[in-house]
Amino acid sequence: MNASRTRALRLSVAVLVCSGGLLSGCSDSDSDSGSSGREESSTTQAAVPAAGSDLQSAYQKVIKDVLPSVVQIQAGGDLGSGVVYDDQGHIVTNAHVVGDAKTFEVTTANSENVLTATLVYSYPEQDLAVVKLDKAPDGLRPAAFGNSAKVAVGQIVLAMGSPLGLSSSVTQGIVSATGRTVSEGGSDGGAGATIPNMVQTSAAINPGNSGGALVNLDGQVIGIPTLAATDPRIGSAAPGIGFAIPASMVKTVAGQIIEEGKVTDSGRAALGITGRTVVDGAFQAAGVAVAEVEEGGAADEAGLQEGDVITQLGDTPVTTITSLSEALAGMKPGQKTSVTYTRNGSAKTVDVTLGEQ
Repeated sequence: MNASRTRALRLSVAVLVCSGGLLSGCSDSDSDSGSSGREESSTTQAAVPAAGSDLQSAYQKVIKDVLPSVVQIQAGGDLGSGVVYDDQGHIVTNAHVVGDAKTFEVTTANSENVLTATLVYSYPEQDLAVVKLDKAPDGLRPAAFGNSAKVAVGQIVLAMGSPLGLSSSVTQGIVSATGRTVSEGGSDGGAGATIPNMVQTSAAINPGNSGGALVNLDGQVIGIPTLAATDPRIGSAAPGIGFAIPASMVKTVAGQIIEEGKVTDSGRAALGITGRTVVDGAFQAAGVAVAEVEEGGAADEAGLQEGDVITQLGDTPVTTITSLSEALAGMKPGQKTSVTYTRNGSAKTVDVTLGEQ
């Protein structure tokens, strides 16, 4: 379902008005002026298809340059997408695309040859993973990743992937927002990853697009499409609202996985607890109960214990495990903040130095 781009064009049209109101028998000079106006309008309109042709050519060039770097990944019975990261056969995708699988079937654009690949490492906390082709074919084309700092609202973007199993599909839209913090739903109905600084786009993101490429008109991947927003009123995807993990985070995570075999420096703040949402007497979410404290972690060092119920992190109220994750997503490892909690019915506040996830 390709979105269309509507261009507003201001036409310059000369309007002939005779003094004294609408009159018959205007002078020849007035008539000439009217003729000039018609010629100007005609000239302006003639430029419309030329501008559309230029934009179309830009789209087609980007697709020709980038689509060969976007692959389809089959993990068991599930299909997703991926982006060729380097000429060694490393492919970056979403962690939820690979799931629990260790081996995969990969199909490149414009090819029916099925390649095999093996998991290098999956990092569900950021919903990213890297797989590696068992044998990289000749001519494998890595994608170029852009600078996330230069992504701006209003940029035209193309989403490339395999939505609904339709390989090498392209949709079009714009960057509609940046810096979004988004929490995914877990596969078991619980909370999934909470990801900061995501790129919001109007380009259609459908099942199977996950792990593909969100590309600017310079042919650079600016994000990995990951999920579409869900309208809670109808329980299905909200049209025109999708999210992509920014290229800077993709490069940080993928680079560490390829070099170290795992993520060694996530840049994500952690409290060092396992928690669950608790409700009050009115069955409203009322905080996060500490179920387990990581030994030597931030919470442990601050004196938090199992059974404590966290109600605030810094100035941010905490009512659910998702709201706690979203609050942490806006912070950095080593940052000092406060934790407000209740213990045996008494409210307490303690300072804490955040760790790293």
